[in-house]
Amino acid sequence: MLSRRHFVIFGSAALVGCSKPVSQALSVAATAVPHAEILKFVKPGLAAQGVELSVKVFNDYVQPNLQVDQKFLDANYFQTLPYLNAFNKEHGTKLVPVVGVHVEPFGGYSRKVKKIADLPQGAVIALPNDPTNTGRALILLHKHGLIVLRDPSNIAATQKDIVSNPKGFILKELESPSLPRVLDEVDLALINTNYALDAKLDPRRDALIIEGPDSPYTNYLVARPDNKNDPRIRALAAALTSREVAGFIRRIYRGAVLPVAAG
Repeated sequence: MLSRRHFVIFGSAALVGCSKPVSQALSVAATAVPHAEILKFVKPGLAAQGVELSVKVFNDYVQPNLQVDQKFLDANYFQTLPYLNAFNKEHGTKLVPVVGVHVEPFGGYSRKVKKIADLPQGAVIALPNDPTNTGRALILLHKHGLIVLRDPSNIAATQKDIVSNPKGFILKELESPSLPRVLDEVDLALINTNYALDAKLDPRRDALIIEGPDSPYTNYLVARPDNKNDPRIRALAAALTSREVAGFIRRIYRGAVLPVAAG
């Protein structure tokens, strides 16, 4: 296992104290924005260590886990720990988190109203339909006084946990990638930041409601129990949590994505 002092400084091509190059390919599944972009940033530094990073871009949250579990790919980078835990339970997989990298504050967007208070009686609100993100969306609606949940700390909350909906909002659960595309059809859509960014939405400017920097939904690099300590995986983990990557995230996403660690 490589020690931290063996890893490259990822903002440049300089190799710092690398003992033996790994000289193997590493395949990682990711969603396009920001995950694949961040992986592209660290690719030259990994190559200098002998790790040839191959990034496979997906637009859903299911195949990246199945592909890693079935050993078609080595790791993935796109998901939060609550989502991973729910996925493992539902699919019988045993994927494991390697390291937390960043937070994407989750937001609500609209093309029909300018302020959240302007949502009309009976407004249609679109939510992600996977259990973890449904609960996340409901908690955000609760925090902004749009609904009342029985237990607002329950990340697995469902619509059955709503105890008050004073304006009679109609909540529709849809596939996460489709949410930006329905903005013209609904009054508000709760959208994961990676899909918002991919749709050219700016969470800082366009979101009517958004999570704060204390969001518990860190995005993780994920692998299998049999390869989580593979030197290639550890090299990628060190790269993703380096100061250089933290600086890249702050510079490129300017608050829409927040680094959680810097090596």
